[in-house]
Amino acid sequence: MADTGKRQRVDQDGADVPAAPKISVQEAMPQYYAKLFPCQHLAKWLAYGNDSKHAQADAHFFNRREFCFTLPGDIFVRYQAFKDAAALQEAIQRRCPAKIDIGPVYSASPADRHKFGAAFQPVERELVFDIDLTDYDDVRTCGSGGHICARCWPLMAVAVKIIDQGLREEFGFQHILWVYSGRRGVHCWVCDPSARQLPDEARGAIANWFAVYKGHEEGKAKIGLVGTTKHPAVERAAGILREAWVETILPAQRLLEDGPACEALLRYLPDEGLVAAVREQWKKDSRKRNMTADVNISRWRSLEAVVKAKIGEEKKSKGAANYKALAPLERCLDEIVLAHAYPRLDMEVSKKMNHLLKAPFCVHPATGKVCVPLEPPAVDAFDPDAVPTVGSLLGELQAAAAAREAEGGDAKPPSEPWRETAMAEAVASFERCLLAGLAGANREELAQRTRVAVAVGQMGVDF
Repeated sequence: MADTGKRQRVDQDGADVPAAPKISVQEAMPQYYAKLFPCQHLAKWLAYGNDSKHAQADAHFFNRREFCFTLPGDIFVRYQAFKDAAALQEAIQRRCPAKIDIGPVYSASPADRHKFGAAFQPVERELVFDIDLTDYDDVRTCGSGGHICARCWPLMAVAVKIIDQGLREEFGFQHILWVYSGRRGVHCWVCDPSARQLPDEARGAIANWFAVYKGHEEGKAKIGLVGTTKHPAVERAAGILREAWVETILPAQRLLEDGPACEALLRYLPDEGLVAAVREQWKKDSRKRNMTADVNISRWRSLEAVVKAKIGEEKKSKGAANYKALAPLERCLDEIVLAHAYPRLDMEVSKKMNHLLKAPFCVHPATGKVCVPLEPPAVDAFDPDAVPTVGSLLGELQAAAAAREAEGGDAKPPSEPWRETAMAEAVASFERCLLAGLAGANREELAQRTRVAVAVGQMGVDF
């Protein structure tokens, strides 16, 4: 689908920005890469301080990183390697890829892989996660496939918050970048030195720690709950999920309005008697319900009340020790929420060091949207429909040029033209979320290399 450039944008002064020319995404990419793509920032990140003049900086580090270009016609060119940011930028502008994927850092330059045979191995790579709304098609009612809108974005928002919080508080990671995929999902890059050096087995273990959702069986999502004891990941997520479930997800997806979604939700209740009791309570509610209240929320509150009343009855009649009867009841409410709202990871992306993942600031070829960074504290307010497109950004460049011309043509354009567009805020977010904090970690990593070199006698100490 070509980006028509018809959407109007507003500049910082409130004036309408002219629409970009009606050209396809592919036709617009040469200008995008020449004027808008922040290649220097991307390279600064991936160098991890090795582009400095520090004595322990590895001058060949960046050159050992794999880049994969997808050229027009779905031609994949893997194992691209570049000496530095300038070489990467030149290749991008010359080849104009439809997509750029980032791979691992190898033991040698990917361009020389044939010289080393089996000794050519990945040695470092960010821990990455991929979450796609397509995996929620069984629980979202607003659309499926490539669809994304304000109604289903809350599913992505809670996923970002849950995984981000778990990575920070359970695993101690600090340097985490979240990126909108440009269409229907999000990507996460964990950039701490300890994360980048994890072997595949440890990556799989971390991904499995978050993998409470286990697929589908007999029309229901399989959730990794055992008895009444919650998995640590569930305990961490519970507060976020309960709030988001009632406030946004349930009413946005209209899951308890009569229809297939409601019937599917009721299947999580452990017996038909309980389902009948819930339906009866809903009938009573319908005769007295405040018509201004959302039916999804009021029905959920009634469902909760019926389940909790049943738990109370079981405890009173059979005793709290009657584990077999109580366990399904006590976990069914959590199962409903988790089955519909807990993050659904693409596990294979996280498990292997050599897995490719799309670079930030790429342009999605189908939507024309830029893969912009996300900030977890503000992820609820993120609007996927307001993301800059290659067409809207070119329109902003035109508007900036026209404004300079109207002022007499004396003002020179900035050396980085993206600073005159919405890309400026996206790059600023990248700096806030990742680069600023990573700078200190890079310095400490280089300092640690120095201490090791001194300890093994590779460097002398000046007194």
